[in-house]
Amino acid sequence: MPKPKKRKKSRLAPLLAVLLVLALAGTLLFSAFREKIDRWEYPQRYTEYVEYYAGKYNIDPMILYAFIRTESNFDPNVDSGAGARGLMQITEVTFDWIKMKIAPTENLTFDDLYDPETNIRFGSYFVNYCLLRYKGHLATAAAAYHNGVGAVDALLTESEYSADGETLDRYPYPQMRQYVKKITESYQRYSEIYN
Repeated sequence: MPKPKKRKKSRLAPLLAVLLVLALAGTLLFSAFREKIDRWEYPQRYTEYVEYYAGKYNIDPMILYAFIRTESNFDPNVDSGAGARGLMQITEVTFDWIKMKIAPTENLTFDDLYDPETNIRFGSYFVNYCLLRYKGHLATAAAAYHNGVGAVDALLTESEYSADGETLDRYPYPQMRQYVKKITESYQRYSEIYN
């Protein structure tokens, strides 16, 4: 009668275990690396001011970070071709209007918008104004922040751009459309990364 064959120990099981451990370690490393990249691409700077003014105006701080990132990429000294200044890119006309609303007796000048706190203070007020005016609709508020309240109000009267007369459904200008997309996508990413 033939002898039963001895079964050779499988070398496959330890190899699979090692590969599984390596795959798991790689996934964890990639996840940690991805988180660092996300936080680098969507930073939170000037946190003390952002958090304070977000609280004061009852705005999600992630909205303010999205505006600052889109407007200046956190460079407090940036100027635009349209004459806007600082972190939240406020024009002189808008600065004067906001100053009348929140700081009429303060000795502030347009140059003070290079100061991060002043810029975030004024920009937060204006973001809040736009959000309140357009019933909390971020995309419509962003269009108003970028193109002006008058331009958005005019579009709201046209049924091809607004079904309800309160929020925009479509954005007729390429630059407006691109800006709204940047703000809303940036806000979404900030919310995913930090919440």
